[in-house]
Amino acid sequence: MDSPELRRLEGQLSREILWIYLLSILKSSGPMHAYVLREKVRERFGFLPGEVTAYIVLYKLESRGYVKTRKEANRVVYSIAASGRNLLKEAEKSFRQKQKLLF
Repeated sequence: MDSPELRRLEGQLSREILWIYLLSILKSSGPMHAYVLREKVRERFGFLPGEVTAYIVLYKLESRGYVKTRKEANRVVYSIAASGRNLLKEAEKSFRQKQKLLF
């Protein structure tokens, strides 16, 4: 079923949980550049975040210690930190609890 309500829900949800998408991809695929991360989000979740949006979220994740960075040939490579793995586990628990309540 395709409805305006579902499209709006998917769009809003994807924007709000972009940080979960990014951490999940870094966990499963390993370190990568922001451009590749954005493409992986599109491939896996069907959502292409804006370039600036992705960088803002990555910057916030890094500043809070959930993501680590290193320079590689004038580019930044992102990887998930141990605290990012823990945050992802907590997010999963939260989603599972909400899912039980909703359905």
